[in-house]
Amino acid sequence: MIGTTIGRYEILSLLGAGGMGEVYQARDTRLGRIVAVKILPKQLAEDRERIQRFEREARLLASLNHVNIATLFGFEENEGTHFLVMELVDGATLAERIARGPIPLAEALTIARQIADALEAAHEKGVIHRDLKPANVKITTDGKVKVLDFGLAKALIAPAHGDFLSSPTMSVGGTYAGVVLGTAPYMSPEQAKGLDVDQRSDVFAFGCVLFEMLTGRRSFPGDTVTDAIASVLAREPDMTTLPSGVHPRLHEILRRCLEKDQKRRWQAVGDLRVELEAISLDPHGLSVPSTQAARRPRWTFIAPAALAGAVAAAATAAVFWSLRPQPPPAAVTRFSYVLPKDQSFTRAGRHVFAMSPDGSNVVYVANNQLYLKPMADMDAKPIAGTAQDVDTPFFSPDGKWIAFEAVAEGKLKKVAVSGGPVVTLAEIDNPYGAFWASGDQIFVGQGTKGIVRVSANGGKPETVVTVKPGELAQSPQLLPDGDHLLFTLAEGNGDEQWDKAQIVIQSLGSGARTVLVNGGTDARYVRTGHVIYAVGATVFAVPVDIKTRRVSGAPVPILDGVSRAASNTGAAFIAVSDNGSLGFVPGSVANASTSVRLAFISRNGQTTALNVPQRPYFQPRISPDGRQLAVEVKEGKEANIWVYDLSGTTAMRRLTFSGKNRTPLWTRDGRVVFTSDREGDSGLFWQLADGSGPAERLTTAEADVFHTPDSWSPTGALIFERNGTKVHTSLWFVFPDGDRKPQSLVDPVNRSSSVGDATVSPDGKWFLYAAGDSTVGIRVYAQPFPPSGAKYEMSPNLTTEPAWSPDGREIFYVDISGKTRLMAVDVRTQPSFGIGTPAPLPIEGFAIRDGARSYDITPDGKRFLVMLPASETTSGETLQINVVLNWFHDLEQRVPAMPDHKR
Repeated sequence: MIGTTIGRYEILSLLGAGGMGEVYQARDTRLGRIVAVKILPKQLAEDRERIQRFEREARLLASLNHVNIATLFGFEENEGTHFLVMELVDGATLAERIARGPIPLAEALTIARQIADALEAAHEKGVIHRDLKPANVKITTDGKVKVLDFGLAKALIAPAHGDFLSSPTMSVGGTYAGVVLGTAPYMSPEQAKGLDVDQRSDVFAFGCVLFEMLTGRRSFPGDTVTDAIASVLAREPDMTTLPSGVHPRLHEILRRCLEKDQKRRWQAVGDLRVELEAISLDPHGLSVPSTQAARRPRWTFIAPAALAGAVAAAATAAVFWSLRPQPPPAAVTRFSYVLPKDQSFTRAGRHVFAMSPDGSNVVYVANNQLYLKPMADMDAKPIAGTAQDVDTPFFSPDGKWIAFEAVAEGKLKKVAVSGGPVVTLAEIDNPYGAFWASGDQIFVGQGTKGIVRVSANGGKPETVVTVKPGELAQSPQLLPDGDHLLFTLAEGNGDEQWDKAQIVIQSLGSGARTVLVNGGTDARYVRTGHVIYAVGATVFAVPVDIKTRRVSGAPVPILDGVSRAASNTGAAFIAVSDNGSLGFVPGSVANASTSVRLAFISRNGQTTALNVPQRPYFQPRISPDGRQLAVEVKEGKEANIWVYDLSGTTAMRRLTFSGKNRTPLWTRDGRVVFTSDREGDSGLFWQLADGSGPAERLTTAEADVFHTPDSWSPTGALIFERNGTKVHTSLWFVFPDGDRKPQSLVDPVNRSSSVGDATVSPDGKWFLYAAGDSTVGIRVYAQPFPPSGAKYEMSPNLTTEPAWSPDGREIFYVDISGKTRLMAVDVRTQPSFGIGTPAPLPIEGFAIRDGARSYDITPDGKRFLVMLPASETTSGETLQINVVLNWFHDLEQRVPAMPDHKR
């Protein structure tokens, strides 16, 4: 078939063949991307019922969107041939990697964790792989793992009609054709017996793959299919072949993965992933006591003394008691409580939920009142008397009371968990976190007013911590010694004030203050001997000795994707109970730009979403050859340029790594220009799009001034905006391959106006820009380039973000006078400048961003890359509370406490 076309796909080369059909590399002639096309066996097309069933399954599989899962683009048919269109993943298969020998432990764990991530994501959507094996795992050149053929085994299963597909045969080595129920050496016992399978079957296959990575040999060998199945059903893997020096826990992980009985196997791959993450921090078990004394009978340690009669009976009994076998730690369990559809978090500029000290209850703020969610109940119930616009709930030490702020009244109040009247405690407003300590003491962060203490029985607040002008105090917590407060101390204002704050401990008696951490917010001490705190949407942990007030080692990220209140109060939406339960609201920094989707929209309105996650994107720009996308991603205090191959064959790749990097613009030779503050000022830099070589400076900006790249002229001139807090936006240009001396292009008409959004015509003879002020609104103008004094107004409507069509015959702009929509107008430049009548395109309702054009055009002028509002599936990402039971065990595994700490 090489050289032929099937549908819109041009077949380029054969990649492989097996029981599921032949796989080819192909070019999507419509989208211009390289894909993998899997042509299914011809016998499949003869059964209409099976085709319909396969199509239903393929539609489900296409919904999987994960960085470690190769994407299924679609299931198509052409002249009776049915085929799958999939992401083409470059790189070697895991089978090819293992063929070179066992994989080093650290590398194997990295690969295994990514496979587990993929399985976990699929299982959460009800998709089971059913044919996990090294040949179905690819490792890209940059080390990214991609799991292939997710769930296709189920899609090919046929009813027992007695035909060729109903036979429970396997595909071994890609040559034995039949129903791909699994590949013999990696099949779970229930698969081999023809029984129903579930996610635990994937866990078994995962164990087989991990074992093979570490040893270089199969866990259940066999020269034939029958031998392999017999080995799976009747034999145990040879654990003695595992390399020496691996973490002892790894033996137990593999044993539980490969249990014949499903009930004794790991029940969820997510728990397995967490175990592997913990082991990855200490792959060789260096922190584990040597020889694991618990593996031999405890009495052998005291037998000599007992036989010699050197120890009295009472002492002997005490020794036996101290050496008794310890019960295994309780299993780490994860679940989510999703708020009902008619509820949403309110007053999210401050803490929106809290967990009781014993972990039995959660309270949260929704619809301007408090709701109580007992862990033992399915639903949450409103707390009577709290429907008065409230925020910052927190529990008493015994968990019987909940305190909160009544916003309208500016008062601190409390109410019993069991119900009853609401009691006013004190006049306290705008809390920056609060803590109810033993002895009926309540501490409340008051921002610029420091920290106050008030009796839980009511009374006048007393200031216990003062701060300097410009400083803010947040989230106080009285430590177990009853004398020292842990809190966050920030300075300044803006998005970054909290991420640059200090975590400090201060004595209530002497006032002495010690800095524990520089750069973090909303800290709290937990009983494991750690301080946890947030930076952006990530939670870090660091071991701490509160007696000496010192930390040990570097901070370790322990949780990502936690919602934050950011520049308002810096609150991180996370809570920890005394008995080790963790709760958090998933999301990101609350005041970061809203996440959007990236999509192509054609001139007839057909929308094709890009296979990238929803994120806070800015200024998407298509490369001149139409093959790549450069886009700014702003999350929390971070802003960076990312590059994406529009063929969809690879994941989005981060290009910049130092400072804040914004507003990308392609050069004609494959470089990306961007604004960066990496060297102090906000000048322009450029860098090769493949990431090779360092970024090179193009311009230097004055203090409080920003340079923003707008457009390229065919003559090599880069037009950029010069703007800042003390200057109005003007247009300048520079020749990067020349003297790099900036020259003025267009200045504002007056002190209250600005100009920007410049774009040069394809022939380089004209340029467009937007100009205006709050009085006259925004207008789009055209001028010759270089300027000759001529000036043409494009439209009297309120418009912005102009752009030329690639052929220079049209001009596009965004009309924001009503519904946000894209407009097109014909234009001629010879023999004189003239424009036609503007007409709307069927492209509207997309997201626009201040300071950068929100769309781009493909080089052929047929499609527009736009930013669409986030879909409903993720726009409510903060509308649930995730809970992790027995989380202390996970924390201690990942971040060991100081040696002398006991909890």
